[in-house]
Amino acid sequence: MGGSESIANGHWTPNTDIYAAETGLVIKIELAGMRSENLEITVEGNRLRIYGDRPDGCRAHKCNFQRMEINYGPFENILELPPGYDLSQAKAAYLNGFLRIDVPVAAPKPQAKSTRLPIADGKK
Repeated sequence: MGGSESIANGHWTPNTDIYAAETGLVIKIELAGMRSENLEITVEGNRLRIYGDRPDGCRAHKCNFQRMEINYGPFENILELPPGYDLSQAKAAYLNGFLRIDVPVAAPKPQAKSTRLPIADGKK
């Protein structure tokens, strides 16, 4: 969750679930009130960076809060994924206030086949 320190710095962290499924890793981020064009996802190595900006266009300019629990403004979430997943094949979709990123299990690297090296007889 965001917390007062992140809000004071102008950033917050959205609620995020990460779980392993049969086909790979699922990352689900709660982002109600946003549009997909306000989101940016970048991949660097085994790190996933999710950045966005949730606008607050529905409250009055000067208002006196009794309670404020909904975070607005810019956010950033950097997730370091464990080995064994292929971020280059990840797929993202935003639906009903949730961003879902599916990261498939990395394909096993093919075992080196055994090949026979010819041995020269040493004559020139």
